[in-house]
Amino acid sequence: MPEPFKNLFNLALIEGLGKHLHAHYSGFDKDGFVCAASRQLEQLELKQRSAQITDALEIYLPEDFLAAREMLLAILHPEDEVDLRELKMDERGVRGWAVMPMGDYIARRGLAHFDASMEALEQMTCRFSAEFAVRTFIRADLPAALRHIHRWASSRNYHVRRLASEGARPRLPWGQHLPQLIADPRPMLPVLEILRDDPSDYVRRSVANHLNDIAKDHSQLLLEVLQNWYKNGSPERQRMLRHACRTLIKKGDSQILSALGYTSAEVVREAIQLQTFELDSIQPKVGGALAIKLALRSTHDKPQTLVVDYAIYFRRANGELTAKVFKWKNCQIAPGQNLHLIKNHSLKKITTRTYYPGLHKVALQINGALMQTLDFELCE
Repeated sequence: MPEPFKNLFNLALIEGLGKHLHAHYSGFDKDGFVCAASRQLEQLELKQRSAQITDALEIYLPEDFLAAREMLLAILHPEDEVDLRELKMDERGVRGWAVMPMGDYIARRGLAHFDASMEALEQMTCRFSAEFAVRTFIRADLPAALRHIHRWASSRNYHVRRLASEGARPRLPWGQHLPQLIADPRPMLPVLEILRDDPSDYVRRSVANHLNDIAKDHSQLLLEVLQNWYKNGSPERQRMLRHACRTLIKKGDSQILSALGYTSAEVVREAIQLQTFELDSIQPKVGGALAIKLALRSTHDKPQTLVVDYAIYFRRANGELTAKVFKWKNCQIAPGQNLHLIKNHSLKKITTRTYYPGLHKVALQINGALMQTLDFELCE
């Protein structure tokens, strides 16, 4: 069983943060901070732990926000353009997950100092993404926030460029939704246009996810973007746009499929002959795998471009089934060609899903068209 995600916020992290603050400012009550930030830590989940650390910062940092801001910026790690996924703070400064509650402190206390706060988040995001904290400022004053976001989109630092997209995603997971941009995402399109060909795949993935958020509420707007950006785009841009369209592709949106050059769902239903769609076992166990076999044949007189997905209908605590669509294969199939695929879908326990024994379903989707559904019983 993997280490619980919440343990990223632990006593060592809190002590390290307190140590850096005290090293720069001898008047900082390190012991009091550590005690408050770590109180009953084992009983708290990840975001609760981060919030408690922010609470402690509010107690022990100076009342003067600008003075507190300078303390937080002074302890940041000097390296500001490295992959942060596996990096932690060290003797040179703070980076990684410890920066999250620092950003939340800026969000809580900094609205009256809007520009100074946005500039602080710009520096913090280079040591750990400020995509959650910045949303407080976007919600409070979108035009003022956009002035900074436009500037960030042309930053030399790819973490800052990513923040220009990720921080303003209308429906960012774990983050506050942005009602103004859900209602009208067009103010962000010039920013995304700047970033669409960014040299960093990390930034381009964020642009794809931002566009996918837009697609959930404004599918026609995404179609307009796709029609304007796709045809003469680089292979990297086209790959990014295909990823941006994934929700609408899974739904079988005929306009999106056509714009991307995929066979329509209607043609797939008529011109794909399903030969085999079966499970190795109809009683797989939690911790094992669901083995899925597929064989099909094209009966069309032209090549077909296919997006093969499968959906698993997971059982919930109340007995209802909820579908989750998974990618399988994108391919082109010639007239008369056969395609054989095998997929082993892991049923190992993960922190983001609880498995409930009983009836489940798996469905085959090709270009959004539902082809066949099978039942299986998940066993403990």
